[in-house]
Amino acid sequence: MNGPIAIDARKLADYGIGTYLRGLLGALAEIDPERRYVVLAPPGERAGLELPERFRWVEEPAPGYSLAELFAVARRARQAGAKLLHAPHYVIPLRPPCPVVVTVHDLIHLAHPELLPRPLALAYARVMLARAARLAARVVTVSETVARELVAELGVSPGRMSVIPNGVDERFRATLPVERLSDDLAELGLAPGYLLFVGNPKGHKNLPRLLDAYQRLQAGPIAPPPLVLVGARGEAAAGLQRELRRRGLGDQVRSIGFVREDALPALYQGAVALVFVTLAEGFGLPLAEALAAGTPVVTSDLPVHREVTGGAAELVDPRDPAAIAAGIARLLAEPELRAARARAGRERAARYRWSDVARRTLAAYDRALGVTTAGPGASA
Repeated sequence: MNGPIAIDARKLADYGIGTYLRGLLGALAEIDPERRYVVLAPPGERAGLELPERFRWVEEPAPGYSLAELFAVARRARQAGAKLLHAPHYVIPLRPPCPVVVTVHDLIHLAHPELLPRPLALAYARVMLARAARLAARVVTVSETVARELVAELGVSPGRMSVIPNGVDERFRATLPVERLSDDLAELGLAPGYLLFVGNPKGHKNLPRLLDAYQRLQAGPIAPPPLVLVGARGEAAAGLQRELRRRGLGDQVRSIGFVREDALPALYQGAVALVFVTLAEGFGLPLAEALAAGTPVVTSDLPVHREVTGGAAELVDPRDPAAIAAGIARLLAEPELRAARARAGRERAARYRWSDVARRTLAAYDRALGVTTAGPGASA
């Protein structure tokens, strides 16, 4: 069968899954000169990606978490004559016309149902995750932690899984000249020397406890640097601003909202530390990005964060604001510790490259199609 590979990229502009799609597509374009692809994307949305002609864009407006998507994606794959469909989320369409590779980034919906917006969302997640685990020709996941959860919670055979950690864009690894760093930050109204949080402020991101911890630091003997919050948009951004005003933190905590990807390297490199004390993750892309940028990290003492940071981060109890504050205070008080964390972080981040993700994903595609793959990166 010589048809193209269809990739459901309707979440191209999203947070974590959007970054995954942009990184994977860009790397596939660089390392795979032969295969043809059909990219199912939202109308008018290409996220700045310039892909070769062998990547054919097809607009698909069906929204996520809808009945329409269960039919529309399969129809598009059928019309394209696809030999394989890659679903980068846990939703597999009804009656797909070809084998499906599904990426399961996390099981947060099952582990933390209290964080879901409505009870129906939990039922939907349970059904779709179980269906993906049962029907996918190959299940890709982004960490060994999630792989173990897939075995325990959904009974996925390890032999049907490919564990492929996320990558980091190469721009994060390049140290910016001092003048360029200052200019990039000035465009955002910032100067170097702040604490940083990056992420969509959903419940599992644990922002209330981070703010509690910051207020504890303010009450200590040494005033902490400002805290900059990046990622909120829409109603979430408005709600976060209201919370900062309620706490009286408007002068020292700044929520600057959603920023362009090309602004992120400067944001990381201008920070004293990234503080990412989330309650659950499948991988935690901001961790890998901060490590690559040489930014010291304070993060939650969770299996997945230990896996991703590999001993390069300051680990704290995310449910204890006092512990979070103490971890931040240690880094602020010890320049040598910050330098050591930065060096270790860069070394750890060397393993997170989108080119590796693309090679191993191609191997997963071949496994799903029953093709024997040989050569570097073919272990997926």
